[in-house]
Amino acid sequence: MIQPTPKERRRAFIASESAGGIVLILAAAIALAIANSQLLPHYKALLDTPVLFSAGNLISIDKPLLLWINDGLMALFFFLIGLEVKREIVTGRLRSWKQASLPVYAALGGMIVPALIFVSLNTSSPENIRGWAIPAATDIAFALGLLALLGSRVPVALKALLLAIAIIDDIGAIAIIALFYTENMNLAALGLAIVPAVGMLLFNRAGVARTIPYFLFGAFMWICILKSGVHATLAGVITAMFVPIATGDERPLERLEHALHPWVAFLILPVFAFANAGVSFAGAGFDALFAPLSLGIAAGLVIGKQVGVFGACWFAAKTGLASLPDGVSWRHIFGLACLAGIGFTMSLFIGGLAFVDPGQTDAVKLGVLSGSLVSALLGMTVLGISSSRHDEGMAS
Repeated sequence: MIQPTPKERRRAFIASESAGGIVLILAAAIALAIANSQLLPHYKALLDTPVLFSAGNLISIDKPLLLWINDGLMALFFFLIGLEVKREIVTGRLRSWKQASLPVYAALGGMIVPALIFVSLNTSSPENIRGWAIPAATDIAFALGLLALLGSRVPVALKALLLAIAIIDDIGAIAIIALFYTENMNLAALGLAIVPAVGMLLFNRAGVARTIPYFLFGAFMWICILKSGVHATLAGVITAMFVPIATGDERPLERLEHALHPWVAFLILPVFAFANAGVSFAGAGFDALFAPLSLGIAAGLVIGKQVGVFGACWFAAKTGLASLPDGVSWRHIFGLACLAGIGFTMSLFIGGLAFVDPGQTDAVKLGVLSGSLVSALLGMTVLGISSSRHDEGMAS
């Protein structure tokens, strides 16, 4: 069986994420439309529907549907991220510092500057500081989905650079969730999570290529971590680290990636968007956008990502720490920096961890949606102009 090359895998990934990004946009738009219609009570009732899972007296998990989506379905999303991160580190664009340096600098700048902007705008509102990480995230599906609309006019190297930045950004988001959004830890349950981890390590060492054992032990780990107080989606990332890249002629990790991508892109993320993007603007004046929490998020995404990503790339290139990919101009980098301000999925996810007060969660959604929309429009405009100038230059 002929294995696809890294370039072919990357192209397939980008195509899948791009199409998924369009579905994600539609799901978010539908949620917004419902939340601002007479269907709002039914929308809220659906998300508040209690869902109980129990296995005798051993396990009992009783959560509303919204939390099953955010804690359960999103664990599969994080599992896919973990698979992508492991592959990129071991065999992909992050396997050497020469290849990873530019996206690493860009991702760090794109996380640090937005967080600083958010904090600076919320110093007089200490109750909001917990949301500092919300504008630090980038939504890869949305960003690549919009980038795909420009087609071949955008260099493939730019899409690959955005992909690498988003993956590193996801690593940072995972670390932030683990370190800063874990409370009331149950050490006994967390200790019990070591059991499935050891089991998966033994599977890995034994060269077990079948994926079902990893899923079963990963599900057990998810329950343990959920009960421990650490966010349960981290079980997905940990499980992914134990899936072998290659065992003889088998390539379990790539097989799982290929199988999961359609489910994540066309079901899990759209369901998450539908469940979390529904914010009602009833009674909310224009001044709501300039409240410290929503403004800090929007400014962090729009201004912080531009300054952070573009500034880090410029500094790295000018000091010789890294270089731009072939065929990528500074206009392309600026357009990419704008698109990196589309936070959406991960920003909404972190916002849900940071706040439980309905007023704050609505402000988070308003800030994320407005900041992501402005970033998308800016990015598409800049890249559209850059592509037109490039085409004119080629024609002349």
